[in-house]
Amino acid sequence: MADTTHKPHDTGYKELFSYPEFVQQLIEGFAPTEIAELMDFSTLSNHSGNYITPLFEEKFEDVVWSVEVTWQGTTQTVFLYILLEFQSRVDRTMPIRLMHYVACFYDHLLKNGKTTPHKGLPPILPIVLYNGSENWTARQDIYDMVRPEPPAFLQVYQPHLRYYLVDEGRYTDEQLGLVQTPLSGVFSIEKASKDRQGLQQAVDRIVAIIQADPNKERIDKIITRWLKRHLQRLGAEVNLDQLNSLVEDKDMLAENLESWAKREQHQGETRVLTKQIKMKFGEVPEWVLQRLNQATTEQLDEWSLAILAANSLDEMFKH
Repeated sequence: MADTTHKPHDTGYKELFSYPEFVQQLIEGFAPTEIAELMDFSTLSNHSGNYITPLFEEKFEDVVWSVEVTWQGTTQTVFLYILLEFQSRVDRTMPIRLMHYVACFYDHLLKNGKTTPHKGLPPILPIVLYNGSENWTARQDIYDMVRPEPPAFLQVYQPHLRYYLVDEGRYTDEQLGLVQTPLSGVFSIEKASKDRQGLQQAVDRIVAIIQADPNKERIDKIITRWLKRHLQRLGAEVNLDQLNSLVEDKDMLAENLESWAKREQHQGETRVLTKQIKMKFGEVPEWVLQRLNQATTEQLDEWSLAILAANSLDEMFKH
């Protein structure tokens, strides 16, 4: 990426989009209908590879496929250039980056003899897949970054490159529910990751989708690998070593997720009570911290009430 803030973590998405069915699900489920209807997905061919670019001088996460598109009786190869943009904030330089990446990809095609200036350059559909928490507000065409807008006689000389944005966060649960594919299930899990109850519901949904898939075993393996990566990124206290199949191990995973949720709730209540104790009595002694960490949820609730009337820590912990 352009700098250290843009370096991606291992989301597992690059592996997902190394499989043609997930590329097809992305286009059919989340790209404009008129584009998907023109594509012959049986012709999908992977051209992925990281390119060292002179401008950014480092690798970036991209996936490149080609697919045959037919319109007005003519069949032509179109390249799907998918940039995986996973970061916490919006990158307002995206139009510049995309223009540079596409130019470098065209240069790659020319240098490797895939085409020539005489034959011409193939069309490209640039796609940015974004899963950050903020709404994506960056411009989608580099022309829109030219300010103030130039007069008419200069407009024709300005660069134009638009990318298609798939912003996971903008889809509601209802919208994702209308797209019954493993990829929409993945998006649901991403959206629910901060809500442990919602996460379990999203996992249940994707298990049902997998079970209905004609290639159930293959999809199960792919999604299970992705989910294990995802849970590791979340810092989940879940026994991932025993998770080999979402379908076969769904009950075990549900128990682990429930235990994780309870631990997180307990830790949150402990932090709140520790802060209250510090505000009322000053420094929190080690023996108090130990009791809080070993307490049940019921005990924490009792102490939270007792602290209001207590004049000392000893008095508080009599309850």
